[in-house]
Amino acid sequence: MHTDQAAAATPLMSEEEVGRRVVPVIVGGTFLAYAYVREFNRRYGTTRCIVIITQDVKMLTSSKFTDCRIVPDAAHPEGLYRALEDIASELRAEDPETVPLLLGCDDRHALMFAAAQEHLRDEGFVVACNNYTMLAKISQKRGFYELCEELDIPYPKTWYFNCGENGPETLPVDEFPYPCIAKPSDTTKFQNANVAHKRKAYEIDSPEELSSVWRDVCASEYDGEFVIQDFIPGGDEALRILNTFSTPDGDLRVVSGGITVLQDHSPSALGNPLCILGDKDPQVIDHARTFLKKVGYQGYGNFDLKYDSRTGKCIFFEINVRAGRSTYFTSLAGVNFVTLVVDQYILGKEVPAAEAYEPFVYCCVPPYVLKRSVTDKSLLRKTLATLELTPDAYPLVYEKDTWRHNFWAWVMYFNQIRKFKRYFWDTQGKQLK
Repeated sequence: MHTDQAAAATPLMSEEEVGRRVVPVIVGGTFLAYAYVREFNRRYGTTRCIVIITQDVKMLTSSKFTDCRIVPDAAHPEGLYRALEDIASELRAEDPETVPLLLGCDDRHALMFAAAQEHLRDEGFVVACNNYTMLAKISQKRGFYELCEELDIPYPKTWYFNCGENGPETLPVDEFPYPCIAKPSDTTKFQNANVAHKRKAYEIDSPEELSSVWRDVCASEYDGEFVIQDFIPGGDEALRILNTFSTPDGDLRVVSGGITVLQDHSPSALGNPLCILGDKDPQVIDHARTFLKKVGYQGYGNFDLKYDSRTGKCIFFEINVRAGRSTYFTSLAGVNFVTLVVDQYILGKEVPAAEAYEPFVYCCVPPYVLKRSVTDKSLLRKTLATLELTPDAYPLVYEKDTWRHNFWAWVMYFNQIRKFKRYFWDTQGKQLK
């Protein structure tokens, strides 16, 4: 099964063989994992995707298209590599013509793939990843913002503090503007740290609160940088998302994006879009194109941004160094998102240039949640009208899958009412602290 992936230029098979010979091996249990599963089946007729998860995720384990492997230590390199080696050996024994395509759902997966890509390719995997050194830089806030500064790309005013042994015991909390945002620079390392009162990002309202957060972080094993950022005014309606796919030379080929009408507000998932309305911003696309070319980034990248009403510009927060949790919206916008991966890494084809902006709404919550949560009534009306015209706006429900899968998908969908009550409505829109 060993294949040469030099520049992803040599076709590994014909397009007609993809559904029979390619086995997607997906690491992670997010919405993206199932989006891969359904879109591979929808486009290529793929009936088996191996999914590595750390615990039982009902909507995945109940799917007839998934072969789920529960690997509790897959969040760590040694555990993941061991599981992948076992899968490669198993697939070789089943059929030497099988080509496993390795895909991740999280930045840490992209970094683990990149760090061991030669070994994984020797095992027979097609690995859709970038250079590790480059990924390690741009996946951290400081490295990303340094490049934004160099390329004249807007980013939030940011202060950096070391959480390790050489870091300060206290912060100059009276010197920052409030409210402000605090978050780890190294999200991958922070994910694996045991932090009291842990949140994905912290909305800070006072010096006292910032001091408390700093104590919690410093008491943990997290030893990366922690950043304090200027708060960009506006609620969820000001958030933006941009999905990109680029060539091995960093040339942007496919782009889609929109307004994050509503984000997840639970502490561990804050920032994940739950409703996106397609919307095009040419200036944002130009900035992303410049960034991707500068670093030679290939494959999927996913930019998080926020519109700053004070300047009329979108501020770049970060790049997720893989397809995003919501990248299924590219399919809704007119380009089946898995075809780009197959074309570039399996078929050795040049991905056709496209701006995917057919009208769409990506939506993982009931309309009731939108009506109760979205304060911009004009945006709400447009979103609801477009939602009615968008087939399959919710990626987890798929008519070709089992009733058990779709049952659990609907459970997750309607459970959003309970989540929003706890984390958004009962807190008057403030972050739960």
